[in-house]
Amino acid sequence: MGLKDAVVVGLGAMIGAGVFAAFAPAAEVAGSGLLLGLGVAAIVAYCNATSSARLAARYPQSGGTYVYGRERLGPFWGYLAGWAFVVGKTASCAAMALTVGSYLWPDQAHAVAVAAVVALTALNYFGVQKAAWLTQLIVTVVLLVLAVVVVVCLTADRAQVSRLEIGNDATVGGVLQAAGLLFFAFAGYARIATLGEEVRDPERTIPRAVPLALTITLVTYVAVAVAVLVILGPTRLGDSVDPLAEAVRVAGVPALVPAVRIGAAIAALGSLLALILGVSRTTLAMARDHHLPSGLASIHPRFHVPHRAELAVGGVVAVLAATTDVRGAIGFSSFGVLLYYAIANASAWTLRPDEGRPPRGVPVIGLVGCLTLAFALPASSVLVGVVVLAVGAVIYRIRL
Repeated sequence: MGLKDAVVVGLGAMIGAGVFAAFAPAAEVAGSGLLLGLGVAAIVAYCNATSSARLAARYPQSGGTYVYGRERLGPFWGYLAGWAFVVGKTASCAAMALTVGSYLWPDQAHAVAVAAVVALTALNYFGVQKAAWLTQLIVTVVLLVLAVVVVVCLTADRAQVSRLEIGNDATVGGVLQAAGLLFFAFAGYARIATLGEEVRDPERTIPRAVPLALTITLVTYVAVAVAVLVILGPTRLGDSVDPLAEAVRVAGVPALVPAVRIGAAIAALGSLLALILGVSRTTLAMARDHHLPSGLASIHPRFHVPHRAELAVGGVVAVLAATTDVRGAIGFSSFGVLLYYAIANASAWTLRPDEGRPPRGVPVIGLVGCLTLAFALPASSVLVGVVVLAVGAVIYRIRL
């Protein structure tokens, strides 16, 4: 991949279902401080992206922070990053599946989510993968839908700029918690780094592609956040199941609601397909290194895919999609992914100047920001996340 392809991959990972799902739970906890939370999430994401890009240029291998932590901090930290990625992104899969259900059939969201997981797991099992052209198509569709939402909301008679004002309901804790939840929508930029072996001239391309994709995504998210806030306000946005569809309905253009729902479903299905592929491949790599049961490293003799890893991931995601809600899945996913990037920033701190070390403040802000946002998340997400990571650490020690 060249620069353009790498940027498209990053956009495909970031401008997906997250923008349709993350604003509602973030508005619920931040209130009128939603935009502040978005700004904090963007700063932390920028530091993470910069650290990841420098590390990816140094280690252009598939695996991302699983590789960086192992090489810079030691085997345990690489393992812990891989474990956090697998559990966090598995929860992301459930959130994407539930987003499909919430927009297509809100009353049967869990049933639709499970059906989506089963269908895409079956496709992956038989070797059907999302090609680059399909990624571009999905990104184009999603950007068109988001552009329509922004224009309709900002030009509606019911739009009130006063709804953007920060009131007394905005607290430091709420803003930080919202930033942690909104980070869920930014996390895809690492997709460029994890495909390091498939990028042309990675030392030059990756450090350019990551911040460019992140900037485009941030501009898009700010536009969407402002558009839905001026129509719904933070309270109504926080209570919404399908916030973008409700925004165009309240704006007075109900005929566009089906288009927004279809766009959200396409984005979520595209993200879910890519996530299942990514998690199953990381599971395969960890199984090969005996960090997970070695039976998961099996490759199907006919379809040439890690079929056992895909079935295992699909099964876990289906259970989560049937038993959790999208807000809980987003919180748990954000916790795991934030710890994953905390290890990436710690790894970047160890780089020497001749190895492309980022400015010293970048990994420090990234590390502190990741840990702060992770433990500012809802208590249930933090508790479950800590327990799951502790289980992973125990498994590592037992294996040794």
